[in-house]
Amino acid sequence: MRYAETDQMGVVYYANYFVWMEIGRTDFCRDCGFIYRDLEREAQAFIAVVEANCRYYAPARYDDEIVVETQITRMSGRVLEFTYVIRNANGRVAEGKTVHVVIGPDGKPKSIPSRYLEMMQGSLPAKGQTG
Repeated sequence: MRYAETDQMGVVYYANYFVWMEIGRTDFCRDCGFIYRDLEREAQAFIAVVEANCRYYAPARYDDEIVVETQITRMSGRVLEFTYVIRNANGRVAEGKTVHVVIGPDGKPKSIPSRYLEMMQGSLPAKGQTG
């Protein structure tokens, strides 16, 4: 990570974990077979954050290599929930969750187009499977 993401003690500023979660979602979409920007441009569908939380376990520090493991844990036509495990070389440093509502350009809820929903459904954990 970059020096600008840390405080004077070299510890990552807490809000940067939410930035990393966003990067995790972007990479997740790519892994599902689409680019988030295409969802916005082609389908006029936007994934608005309506809830976000993070539980911190250990500090991430300057020059740590960070890995963000991202899963989609709930999905309906209009609501998506992602969970995240953020790790450095020493193990888990944080876990988080974001809940999103799919909206149109007018800011009103809309269903996610079936093409994108189908691409994401393959990544849902099997029933009874735990992380």
